[in-house]
Amino acid sequence: MDTWLIITIAVILSLLIIVILSYILNWHYKKRFRRWQETEIIAMEQEKKKIRQSAIIQSRAVLTGKFTEQMAPYLPQFKYDPTEARFVGSPIDFIVFPGLATGDPQEVVIMEIKTGKHRQLTYAEKKISQLIEDGMVRWELIEYNEKQEEEQLPED
Repeated sequence: MDTWLIITIAVILSLLIIVILSYILNWHYKKRFRRWQETEIIAMEQEKKKIRQSAIIQSRAVLTGKFTEQMAPYLPQFKYDPTEARFVGSPIDFIVFPGLATGDPQEVVIMEIKTGKHRQLTYAEKKISQLIEDGMVRWELIEYNEKQEEEQLPED
């Protein structure tokens, strides 16, 4: 046989082997990738489920806290007349005026209601508490007179 025929057959066989091996390797790596992808999708779905559950639990805790804050004057632990409590909500929960129902207020009580596991005051709540304890509280009266307002309006 001719040398060039042997070389041609060897080259064709080599190319055929290379093509077959590349298909086999491609199939193998695609299969590995699909397995990895399926594993990651399952892990991601489990993580999403955990995050959703955590969000639901946290949301319930917040709603329970807000509900408890609103209902606090009607709970047995509340030592004031519920009609004397005024809900503010933020940054404090209530201002209570003991004696107001009888027409003789005795004091003003600034109240914060805490529920759940994390019963710590926020920075603003701590600061307000400190200001009250330091006596940094005052009364202001704003008088509004509609006639004065009309007099101050510029004429067209």
